[in-house]
Amino acid sequence: MDKPEISFVVPLYNESKVFPLLIQRLNALMDSTTQPIEVVLVDDGSRDNTAQLMHFLALEDDRYQCIFLSRNYGHQLALSAGLSVINATQAVMIIDGDLQDAPELFFDFYQHFLKGYDVVYAVRKKRKEGYIKKVAYHAFYRLLRSISYAEIPLDSGDFSLISKRVVDLLNQMPEESRFIRGMRSWIGFKQIGIEYDRQERAAGDSKYSFKMLFKLAYNGIFNFSKIPIKLITVLGITSILLSLVYFGITLFRKFVYHDVPTGFTALLFVMILFGGVQLVSLGVIGEYVLRIFFQVKNRPLFIIKNRIVGKKLINE
Repeated sequence: MDKPEISFVVPLYNESKVFPLLIQRLNALMDSTTQPIEVVLVDDGSRDNTAQLMHFLALEDDRYQCIFLSRNYGHQLALSAGLSVINATQAVMIIDGDLQDAPELFFDFYQHFLKGYDVVYAVRKKRKEGYIKKVAYHAFYRLLRSISYAEIPLDSGDFSLISKRVVDLLNQMPEESRFIRGMRSWIGFKQIGIEYDRQERAAGDSKYSFKMLFKLAYNGIFNFSKIPIKLITVLGITSILLSLVYFGITLFRKFVYHDVPTGFTALLFVMILFGGVQLVSLGVIGEYVLRIFFQVKNRPLFIIKNRIVGKKLINE
């Protein structure tokens, strides 16, 4: 095929049920335009037959490049692996394999790209998910927006069209605990959001458990906000002020009313207050130390076992 102008990057994990429909829609999209497009499918250590389906597809159709990771690394690192091997000369479209993000929106995104936008991201106007998840997402994005030093758009995920130069910059960023939508915002350049209604999964079950969502939220908060570490100072100052107030009240009652508060309750209050502050402080510091610990190991972010490019299997 000709040198692709656009690359689609699609991370996959146990998506054999949705795979045929995903490929059907991607094929229809590529067949509807003369623009050279490649699709980079990334197998994130799937345990079903997703990898086999990818293998057979890529050996038959050279528009598909398939990456097979050595194990399950998680969505953000699988996405990073895909971005590291794209051949696009213009831009990259990032979508999820469950078809909640419609590939056909590429044409709308591309029109804004032609107007000079380096990042065209999708803003979820409606999302067809459980009530608890919707509330959690809504609260998280607003919390992150209020405390982040980067202007991270509300209700926007990884679904986006980004220019080649933004991809190159993302590939140069070595952080181990990745939060790509935050990294994308931090880079800057000209960005615009497009509203869309997020659909239900086309098939199968969600691979993002609440544990994984909390991990993603932690990465967003600790990687793009100074508030957690500053919170320790606030807690320390607050504790000192409360202690001084309590000490002042005690002195006042001693010299004016000759009545000093005594007993187990006052002692217990002080112990719980300072013990709680210390534990919270150690927890916050521990989060940063843990991230430094993993970062300074300087291990590769992911390991590509093999890949198929141009109908050829390449062992890494």
